[in-house]
Amino acid sequence: MIPKMQKRDDAVIVVGSGMAGLVCALSLAPRPVTLITKTPELAGGSSLWAQGGIAAAIGPKDSPKMHAADTLSAGAGLSDPECVRQLTEESVEALHWLTKQGVAFDRTINGTLALAQEAAHCTPRVVHAGGDATGLVLMGSLIKRVADTPSITVLSNTFAHDLVVHDGHVQGLVTYNPTNGWVTHQTACVVLATGGIGTIWWHTTNPIEATGDGLAIAARAGAALSDLEFVQFHPTALAIKKSNGDSTSGASLPLLTEALRGAGARLIDDAGDRIMLDEHPLGEMAPRDVIARAIHKQTHKGQSVYLDLRPVLAGGLGPSFPQAMEIAQKAGFNPHIEPLPVTPAAHYHMGGIQTDSRGRTSIDGLWAGGEVATTGIHGANRLASNSLLEALAYARRVATDIRTAPAQEPQKMPLPTIPDMPTQSDVAQLRAIEDATRRLMSEHVGILRTGPALDTAHDQLIALETQLTDLNTHTSASGGLVRTWGETRNRLLIARLITLAASLREESRGAHHRDDFPTPLLNWQRHQTMTVEALQNTHQKIA
Repeated sequence: MIPKMQKRDDAVIVVGSGMAGLVCALSLAPRPVTLITKTPELAGGSSLWAQGGIAAAIGPKDSPKMHAADTLSAGAGLSDPECVRQLTEESVEALHWLTKQGVAFDRTINGTLALAQEAAHCTPRVVHAGGDATGLVLMGSLIKRVADTPSITVLSNTFAHDLVVHDGHVQGLVTYNPTNGWVTHQTACVVLATGGIGTIWWHTTNPIEATGDGLAIAARAGAALSDLEFVQFHPTALAIKKSNGDSTSGASLPLLTEALRGAGARLIDDAGDRIMLDEHPLGEMAPRDVIARAIHKQTHKGQSVYLDLRPVLAGGLGPSFPQAMEIAQKAGFNPHIEPLPVTPAAHYHMGGIQTDSRGRTSIDGLWAGGEVATTGIHGANRLASNSLLEALAYARRVATDIRTAPAQEPQKMPLPTIPDMPTQSDVAQLRAIEDATRRLMSEHVGILRTGPALDTAHDQLIALETQLTDLNTHTSASGGLVRTWGETRNRLLIARLITLAASLREESRGAHHRDDFPTPLLNWQRHQTMTVEALQNTHQKIA
């Protein structure tokens, strides 16, 4: 039986159930909002996994100017000073808003907010909740508030497929749900808050749903994208091994928070020597890209690298890191007597859909917030614990802009056709394409890059896209297959666009390192902002 496209009317749609999505929906109340998430429950996205906290200049020896200076330094010349100034000045008020939502932040015995030191911050300024379980605590409070807010309608298990855009204006969003099938939501107001892209690489700290859906949706719709080449690899994911001794492959790896190093944990090699002392004046508190490259260099020499928590535990700070201790023990390690093996893993995308200070994109009626957006804050390399702050602040700005802007009505457009896709018998081939994509990106578009490797990756990604297209021969599929196919399609597109952007940027800056262009260049102290079509055309001209 050929499926039929359904339709429904929605005033405002928010896609994504991480911090940015939930905060935006709550901030729009009592205006009706439809919140769409592809997960079975609201507890999805990277926000839930966040062990770092929220950076805020609230200490007696701190100031928004100092916070801004650290952010600009980490951004390697590509952060927008005015955007950074505004964000750092908003940080205290943002914490107050979360407190009103029921979030209980960690405090000292004197009742003041407890402030932690993290890498590349000049002073302790990171606020946590539940020790290193900040994301879990924050999301728990926000999910409860959403459940108690009658103006928010949650559509779970619903995969966002594509935008409907006409003459540069959003007219709707096409989704798929296993129960309701294909639906065109007629709306002139869509917020993309779909999170990151970590599962495009073999090792990632992101959850399995971080497949770049929102970024791909916006790209196909013709939105301007910026800084796609800048992907942060967190240096200290726990390098778990399977029972046969092989390194865990293609799975999300547990993160060992930056705050451990702030509390005195050390990075050591097989001989027990600290690897960062000769790499950077800040040692273990160097920026993430510096540490990730140092660890990558060691592992490519056949050396293992470990995070030694014994100095932290000897100081009695173990109770401050309940999640890290649980992660280690579940993996079979005893951090009291042995160091923990670590590896860099894809963690955060600084690039994304270009937005202005209100979260508006280049398409009228489309806003973006959180990791899927690039706002001018992070530049070429994100400062630790700025991501939750940015997601919170910009989600609230998006809501304010939608509330104050004149309401738009979508045009009555013909319903889109249901796309052709593979059948259930093609599942193994879909998984093979996914695995090949992730291996390619890790090998050729990872921590260290070169022109020839990027060209190889680009050619092979095009071949994989052709393989996927050749499977698209039917207009009906089971619910699980629609999502699997859609995520594979999205991963491939974003992987190819990142590869193109990395190929064009012939320098090293922040998280983007080219072995064949190992230094930053003044003429490259600029953003690469363009649509998919423009990016592909630019690459073809110089190829």
